[in-house]
This record gives sequence, C-alpha cells and structure tokens, in this order.
Amino acid sequence: MSIKPPFTDVEVKTSDKGFYEGHSLEIALLSKAIMVGLVLWALIWPANANGVLGSLNGQLLEVFNSFYIIIVGLFFFFLFIVAIIPSTGRRVMGTPGEKPEFTNFSWFSMMFGAGLGVGLMVFATAEPLGLWGSNPVVLSGAVEGNSEAALEPAYRYTFLHYGFHAWAIYVVTGLSLAYYAYTRDMPLTIRTALTPLFGKLMNGFLGHIVDVLGVVATILGVSVTIGYGVSQFIDGLYAITGMEWIMDMSGEAPAPGTVGLIAGLIVIMGLSIISAVSGVGRGVKYLSNLNLVLSLILLFTFVIFGSFLFAMSTYVSAFVDYILHFLQLSFAAFNPQSAGAFDAALPADAAPFADALRAGATSPWGSYDGFVSGLEGEAAALPADVLQAAYAAGEPGRQFGWQAGWTTFYWAWWIAFSPFVGLFLARISKGRSVREFIIGCVFAPALVCFAWMTILGGTAIDLELTGGADGAIIGASNTAKLFVTLGQMIEGGLLSALTIMCVVLIMTFLVTSADSGILVMNTIMSGGDQEVGNKHKIIWGVILTAVIGALIIAAGENNPMDALRNAMIIGALPFTMVMGLMCVALAKALYRDGQREKIGTAAAEPAE
Repeated sequence: MSIKPPFTDVEVKTSDKGFYEGHSLEIALLSKAIMVGLVLWALIWPANANGVLGSLNGQLLEVFNSFYIIIVGLFFFFLFIVAIIPSTGRRVMGTPGEKPEFTNFSWFSMMFGAGLGVGLMVFATAEPLGLWGSNPVVLSGAVEGNSEAALEPAYRYTFLHYGFHAWAIYVVTGLSLAYYAYTRDMPLTIRTALTPLFGKLMNGFLGHIVDVLGVVATILGVSVTIGYGVSQFIDGLYAITGMEWIMDMSGEAPAPGTVGLIAGLIVIMGLSIISAVSGVGRGVKYLSNLNLVLSLILLFTFVIFGSFLFAMSTYVSAFVDYILHFLQLSFAAFNPQSAGAFDAALPADAAPFADALRAGATSPWGSYDGFVSGLEGEAAALPADVLQAAYAAGEPGRQFGWQAGWTTFYWAWWIAFSPFVGLFLARISKGRSVREFIIGCVFAPALVCFAWMTILGGTAIDLELTGGADGAIIGASNTAKLFVTLGQMIEGGLLSALTIMCVVLIMTFLVTSADSGILVMNTIMSGGDQEVGNKHKIIWGVILTAVIGALIIAAGENNPMDALRNAMIIGALPFTMVMGLMCVALAKALYRDGQREKIGTAAAEPAE
C-alpha cells in the first residue's frame, strides 16, 4: 500500500517589479489597510476607538474566555506527546546530518530575548507582587492577600503565566513552521502550516487571509510588548534624571505620561529600524548576546544583595505546587456570572439590595473590606454575616473577572506574539530535532523564567513581608516596581550604575523585539523570503510606531495601555483558531510522514 506524497507546492504570488517587488501585493495592502485604518480611527476619534475596543473586548471575553484557557492547555499536552513519542521526537528539522546554524548560547540568547525579555523586565517584580495581593485562592477567601499564606498561590499563578503554557504557545507556531520549511523545503510563512489540511487552497485567497491574520496578530502582540517596555524605559529615565516632563505626576505615584511614552517610543523604534536594516545575523544576534549578559549581571545583583535563600526556598516549594496543580491550571475555566445567578445566590435579607451589592461583590480587584467600605445607605447597615454571605455569592463573578484580566490576557498576549516569536524561533532552529526544539524552547526557558521571577519578585515580596519596604514597592506602578525594589536593596553609586544598566537592558530588549517583529512581518509578506529590502523594513517600522503611538494617545493619560491591550486580545482570537488548526495539521503531517518512511511513497500519485 502506498501513501500519497505531501503537498509542498506552496506558491505565494509576489510582484516581479515596482515598489512591492518580491512581496505579495494582497497580503501587504490588506495588512497595511487594516493597520492604517486602526491608526486613523484612534487619532481622529480617540474616545470612540478606546470605548469600542474596550466594549468589544469585554463581550469577546464573556464568550471566549473558556476557549482561550482550554486551547492553551491542549497546546502544551500536544507538544508533550510529540516530544515523548520516539518516532516524532527524533526527527531533524533539516536534511539528514545537518548541524544547527547557531551555538546553543546564541540560540538560547535569541530565543530568550525575543520571547520574553521585555515581559520579564516589566513583570519580574510586578507579577509576583500583584498575584500576592490578588489570586483565585485570595478571592475565595481561603487566605488573606499580601500575607505569608498568599505566597504559595501567588507563585502558582506566576509560574502558570510565564511557564510551560506560555512557551508552548510559541512553540506550536514555531515547530509547525520549522518542520515544513526544513523537512519539506516549503516557504517559511504562516499559510505553510495549514497545507496538510487544505492543500492547494493555501495558494489562493484563504492563504492570504491566514498570512494577514499572522501579520495583524504580530503587530498587536509586539505593540503591547513595546508599550509596556517603553513605559518601564521612561520610569528608568525618570529614576536617573528626575525629568518630570516625561511623567504624569497627578496620581498617588508618578507614572509615565503620554508625552514621555511617545518620546520614548520614537527613540526605541528609531533604533529598532536601524537594527533591522543591519540584518538578523548581526543586529539581533549581537543585541541578544548583550541582553543575556546584562540580564545575568542583574540577576546576580539580586543573588548577592537580595533575598536569595528566601527566593530559592520559594522556587522549590512553588515549583512542586505548580506541578501538583498543573492539570487544574491547564483546564479550569470560569464563565461570567449573570445578574440573575448572583441574585439567586444572595441570602434573603440581602435580596432587596442586590443592585447595590453586585458590583462590589463580583469585582476581582478589591477585597472584602473594600466591598464593605464601598457600600452606602441601608446596604451598608446589613449585618456582618449577611454581608459576608453576599460577598461569597459573588465569588464566581470575581473568579471569572480575575481569570479574564490575568490569565486570558496573558494567553492572548502570547498568542498574538506567537507568529513573531514562532517564526523567529523557526528561523534560528534549522538542524535541530523536534524533541530538542520542544525541550529547548518550552522547558529550558520556562525554568529560567521561574528563577528570574522568584529571585527578583521574591526579594520584593520579602522586603514587604519583613517591613523593610513599608509598602513602597506595592504602591509603585507596575513598570516602576523593579527600580523601587533596587532602591530598597542598595544605594549610592552602585544603585545609579545598576539603574542605568537596567535602562540599557530594557532598551536593548525593546530594540531586539521590535527589530525581530519587523523582520518577521516582512518575511510573511514576501512568501517566506528572508532577504527583504530595507525600504520595507523601514515602512513597517514606521507603521508599528504609528499603531503603538495612536493607541496610547487614544487611551489617554489615566490608562495609556488599555487600548493596546484591548486591541491585542481582539486581534489574537482569530489567530488562536489558526493555531488550533496548526496542531491538527502537524499531527497529520508527522503521522503520515512516519507511514511514508515505513512503506515508501508513490511519487507518481497526486499529493494530498
């Protein structure tokens, strides 16, 4: 019995002359039209854009929250199975005997810098501290937020958000692209990953749509990353220079202002375009190596001056707790709580005050004390046991709101980022086995992320637990928490030097991310051609800058990242569905290739 050969004749029609020579006109124009439309909408009608994006995001989360949670859990277990099966895990992504292009150090440096560099700088302290005060266990009333008992669940969810699931999202896309590109000599573009399911249909309009979804997701995912990174960059500049014009001084704590964010964005993106023009072999490689070296210096600073023993004991206990709860974390999804369901769960004495009680009882961002203090009139005079029962009635709503605001946001962020990171990982992983790719890109970086989060974040928590920080770190903005933690640890010239180093590290991480994103977008639009003209790199760098700047302006001073976050979650949803199809397609390809090896392929038969 013979098996049809795989379909490999992917053709992305590109222009043979003119401005778009070497590019797909359909993908380029449709992608640019979507992005330019978003920019004009945000600039001309900023309030409308911000409001509509927020409303649409809320509606989508009510419907698709469980979908996001469950499919990401499936991504991890799919990769785990592929890695442990001997016949699939040992396949080399390349010709037999081909050696990897990059050394393990450079490979890991580029992977780490592109995948989570900016996120780790921003959230290394902010994530554990935020989850220490608010997580599902705290919301259930089992432990009190910001207490010693809340430490374990805080790191359980920190590890969830930056662990195996996060990297599995990247690797689903990266493995799909690398496998077809290097074992079947197909173009390194998104549509290639669906050819086992749709065959020659990927050469037409359907293929264009898939690639455009990849471009849009990449732009929005990279935009959120750069937005957070630029915010921390401005916080760092303020810590060094004290320049108030770059900050919004109207709140309880200084936060980056719109003027400062736009100025920082222009600087970062200008450097990114220069780096992109220099090419991946020079720009990204050298910056990534510098990033890793500076990251290690920062890490060892916390090892020497921070709470290292506390962090290491936390690492061990948190990792065991994470593994014990892994299945629950992978698939436990919450649905929104309707007003009727909340009302039905109220005790009889509280029923007349349902409308007054509902908002506070279902809010995931407050506490029981905040719920009680926010009540007015007769509702505030209800007995304590009735108020406690009313607050308990809103727990399903709190759990849904927390999951949608934390975990689902992260999954959407990683998914939107995955065309960029996945394609970039594929570009640097030729010659590696499937198992090596999965272990190297899922498990190894996750363990490093865990160490980073426990050493930096654990030091910040220990400073708050022991009273040394006295609430200063908790009270700082998310992007300023790293600098405030450093200020609590050390002082004088060493503090100034480390702050400057952190600002440089943030800048190089940002440049690496934007640089790689520009290269990936052009690779998709050129049908997988990795040699892209500099003019297109410059244009897409300008478009990326405009998208980020316009959405920051649309969101306003109070919450400058809101519009970016909302647009990203909305844009990630279609690509999430594409990724689900990628898993099905890759499973089919691996199975059929295994059969072909056993019984041979009849080349004369039509391709499947």
